[in-house]
Amino acid sequence: MSFNKLHILIVIGIGFISSYSYAQKPTLAENSDLKFQTHFFEALKEKAVDNYSKAIESLEKCYQIDSINLAVEFEFSKNYLLLKKYFEAELFINKAIEKDPENIYLLSHKVSILKSQRNYDDAIEIQKKIIEKKPTYSDQLVLLYMQNRDFESAEKLITTIEENALSTSRIRRFKAYLTNRKSTEKRKIEALKKGTENKGIEFLKNLYKENKEYKTLLKILKYEVENNLFELLNTDCKNALELYPAQPFLYRLNGFALNKLGKYTEAIDVLIIGIDFVIDNVEMEVDFYNQLIIGYEGLNNKKEALKYKQKAEKLKQVN
Repeated sequence: MSFNKLHILIVIGIGFISSYSYAQKPTLAENSDLKFQTHFFEALKEKAVDNYSKAIESLEKCYQIDSINLAVEFEFSKNYLLLKKYFEAELFINKAIEKDPENIYLLSHKVSILKSQRNYDDAIEIQKKIIEKKPTYSDQLVLLYMQNRDFESAEKLITTIEENALSTSRIRRFKAYLTNRKSTEKRKIEALKKGTENKGIEFLKNLYKENKEYKTLLKILKYEVENNLFELLNTDCKNALELYPAQPFLYRLNGFALNKLGKYTEAIDVLIIGIDFVIDNVEMEVDFYNQLIIGYEGLNNKKEALKYKQKAEKLKQVN
């Protein structure tokens, strides 16, 4: 074989190998990307059916392929929150926020994590940043103020919202709750109905006035429920919430009393606020949904009633 022919074959061979190697690089990248997408969509699918641990396993495979992916970190945080693993949830959302500190969805999710731990002070500061960009999210800040028992700030913010013509049905419910709360403070307790002269209950009431003990209060409320003293139950629950603002049982009982009195709108207002204080108590959460169903059915709002029926059924099935 002549030197010229051999030279031509070598050049062609080198060109072939080079072009083959060049073609291989995007193929490897494409395969990696395809694997990533497969694991990521599998994670979304598992989360949709409440298999949060399985979703995390798929996300870990995504993380091995791309350890700086913001979407993966966001999904990690969501699943850990659903598992009530707050440390991990906060760790991953902080990583995501470092990459995109102005992202409202990331910030809103961190607020949810902080709320779940009842860290309302920090949640409020983040929510303030959110409404600087999205004023329509102001209702979330009002709710945070109320859950933090900062009613004055909640009222001031509602006034600002109304002045800016941003009021919503939710804001109007919050305002109604705050207005009713104020009037309750001034309202005199109505005369006790038949049977309340019982020495036992009078003794408990006098004892509660002195010691303000929660266990004494529960005995009084139990008596009022058993004797259908719903007006008195409503008043005592509202007064008790001033002393025990984080007790979800009092909100549920207050909603129950208001429903019995046909005050469905007030009942819904109280129940929606109180349900956020329910932590790791499925039975009580279902009780809240059942009272919300009664309230919305009383208002003939079938759509909202159905929504809470479905939530209650889903909780019962999972547990």
